[in-house]
Amino acid sequence: MRIRPWQTLIAIILLSLAAIWVDLPGRSLDPFGWKENITVRQGLDLQGGIQLVLEARPPAGVQVTQDVLQGTRDTIERRVNGLGVSEPVIQTRGNNQILVELPGFQDPERAVRVLQRTALLEIIDTQGQFLPVGTVVNTTAGPASEAAATPTPTETTLTPATTGATPTSGASAAGETPIATPEATPTPLETPTPGGPVYETIITGADLKDAYPTTDQFGNLVVGFELKPEAADRFYQYTSTHIGQPMSIVVDKQVINTATIRDAIRDRGIIQGLSAQEVRDLALQLKSGALAVPLEVVQSRTVGPTLGQDSIQKSIIAGLVGLSLVALFMILYYRLPGFISVIALLLYTSYVFALFKLIPVVLTLPGIAGFILSIGMAVDANILIFARIREELRLGRAITRAIEEGFNHAWPSIRDSNISTMISCMILFWFGRYVGATIIQGFALTLFIGVAVSMFTAIVVTRTLLRVLLTRGIFRDVRWYGISPSQIATAPASAD
Repeated sequence: MRIRPWQTLIAIILLSLAAIWVDLPGRSLDPFGWKENITVRQGLDLQGGIQLVLEARPPAGVQVTQDVLQGTRDTIERRVNGLGVSEPVIQTRGNNQILVELPGFQDPERAVRVLQRTALLEIIDTQGQFLPVGTVVNTTAGPASEAAATPTPTETTLTPATTGATPTSGASAAGETPIATPEATPTPLETPTPGGPVYETIITGADLKDAYPTTDQFGNLVVGFELKPEAADRFYQYTSTHIGQPMSIVVDKQVINTATIRDAIRDRGIIQGLSAQEVRDLALQLKSGALAVPLEVVQSRTVGPTLGQDSIQKSIIAGLVGLSLVALFMILYYRLPGFISVIALLLYTSYVFALFKLIPVVLTLPGIAGFILSIGMAVDANILIFARIREELRLGRAITRAIEEGFNHAWPSIRDSNISTMISCMILFWFGRYVGATIIQGFALTLFIGVAVSMFTAIVVTRTLLRVLLTRGIFRDVRWYGISPSQIATAPASAD
């Protein structure tokens, strides 16, 4: 059964109303809250933020494979999610780099501190010695500390020298919480050398079930942690046999606190003596896991929100000016078909923007450029169709047949050119993903979507609107199509 133009027109109207509803900002006409999560995602260059390039710097003898780099990227992603950044970009670049974009985040120092730090947590057996805060040690877990090989006292800046942290357990048999308290007069230990002691690791961050900010019995903010069952049994066995002896909590081979075991500790504890920000950062790092390899920031860029807003305003102005000039040209040169193409172009814009919000697409400045370029390509398809319709009219074809022939003959050219462009977009997107160039990805993605939608609006929307108008006899005059009667060939016209 052949679908009539009016039926297609009704479908187009319903689709257009849905797209316009999605395009409306905020909660407009949304009593049920369906648009709560449908928003415009702005990239780094539009709303400001931070871009970091992290490079893997593995210890000697450790090779950075793609699996290791991907695992490190996943850990970075979990940390970024904990920062509360919306629409971040975290992807590998080349063989040893990770690109991180944090739109809307304005604290570069904290970003570097949270993302770069390996955060390898260890609780170690100090062999009866009290290790001062800031001491760099070698342990049985992970690679040897490079800092331990070349001790530099001024580099131990993780926590203040007076900071102490206290691991605690859950409830004791008497109903109290046993607390490991620091020694009153600790004996400093020299920073180890490559030939110095290697301390046994009791548990690591991999043994953690959870880590979170909490408060101690005095209301101070601390890092709480829970152990997995096997690790809890191992920790309980160790602490029950070492009561009265010190043990140290080490992060990235650096002691952040040492305390004396007062009672056996099983499945949970706390780390005290940190500032509020340090508590939140350390809890986030421990919960997300340790990095597989150390990372170094090789490039850092901060984009201010003012620059982003200025870019948005200029992009909107550029889009409106370009759309207006194209619309004016189409109406003056192609008359009625040109006016129809302008309507189709407006519908095209609403469809594409709705797709950007629904997919969702993170809009960047190059992405907006790709969208504006796709507008020109959408008009290009209409120009091919209308030029072909004019040729058919000059040959003396009846108006209905001229329109159908114009679409049928122009379709192969439109199809081939647009598919070629879409293939180029896919190649660009893959290349941008491989090298970590998000600006290339944004351009390729928006151009791909725009070209795909342009084929629909050019072939379906424009064609349907012309068919509907032809039902009114007044629009069968060739002058509506920019052709004067004297330009028509003398051959007899075919019947409609």
